[in-house]
Amino acid sequence: MAWPRSAYWCGIRLSKMDGMAERNELGDFLRASRAAVSPEKLGLEQYASRPGRRVQGLRREEVAELAGVSVDYYTRLEQGRHNRPSEAVIDALSRALRLDAVTHAHLVDLARPVRRRPEQPQVQRVRPAIHQLIASMVDHPAFIVGRRTDILAANDLARALITDWRALPPRERNYARWMFLDPAARAIYQDWSTVAAEVVGTLRLDAGRHPGDQRLNELVGELTIKSPEFRTWWNDHRVHERTHGSKRMTHPAVGPITIHYQAMALPGDKDQTLFVYTTDPGSSSADNMRLLAMWTAQNKRETTANPKDTTSTTNAGAQTPA
Repeated sequence: MAWPRSAYWCGIRLSKMDGMAERNELGDFLRASRAAVSPEKLGLEQYASRPGRRVQGLRREEVAELAGVSVDYYTRLEQGRHNRPSEAVIDALSRALRLDAVTHAHLVDLARPVRRRPEQPQVQRVRPAIHQLIASMVDHPAFIVGRRTDILAANDLARALITDWRALPPRERNYARWMFLDPAARAIYQDWSTVAAEVVGTLRLDAGRHPGDQRLNELVGELTIKSPEFRTWWNDHRVHERTHGSKRMTHPAVGPITIHYQAMALPGDKDQTLFVYTTDPGSSSADNMRLLAMWTAQNKRETTANPKDTTSTTNAGAQTPA
């Protein structure tokens, strides 16, 4: 796949052979992490007051000192001349950079890359019982997210609240791609920048766990070129794990809805996560969600559209209806 020259301008070096991103991910992550930690926040005023200081974050020698390693060793880590640190060094760097549990796990992924050929896209299938489960949730939006934030399945209410994934071309049934390239996403999420930045962090986690995923690298390359916001947040190297939280949304038919989401990994289905949206009982959001559910059910009864194709394989490798 030939990428345009702008791919070099935005900071990604792409292989002429396969389009995979060639980056020193561990070094980039370490530089971004120390730049985000100021001596004042760590209570290290002696660092902040050092003469000739020109950076807000930590210097290489300061991270090395805090981690108990030599400056030369740490410099080689950042420069990509040594990318297999011991578990003790990883833990020491994590403490020095004040990483939380999720970011520490990401550091481990980057520091222990699996040397292998680029991964071939694998078909992700949602079990029939899971399809039946989310379809039965007529009062709650529910959907399944797979690798690379591919949308593998969604019930009627989720499609009505977010977007009709079935109406999109197969390669566009991806949450991150929709978030950054579809203008409708900015209208739906009242806090679009917060939600979108978290999506980037989710992709960062996936990239660390699956460094040979060609589809993921192609998605990141496309979004980096087409979206300035994605490019900025991707270069921050921040990670995000979806567990639970709240989002403020607006639906054109019923108005504002504040939802609470729960993300649950499906046992036995690797890299598949079930998302369920709920609202506070008795709230205006609950009333609006109820109206949307009624509107969705009525539209379903009245529709005379042709049946959807439920067997097409998406460009991301998901062979399930969205």
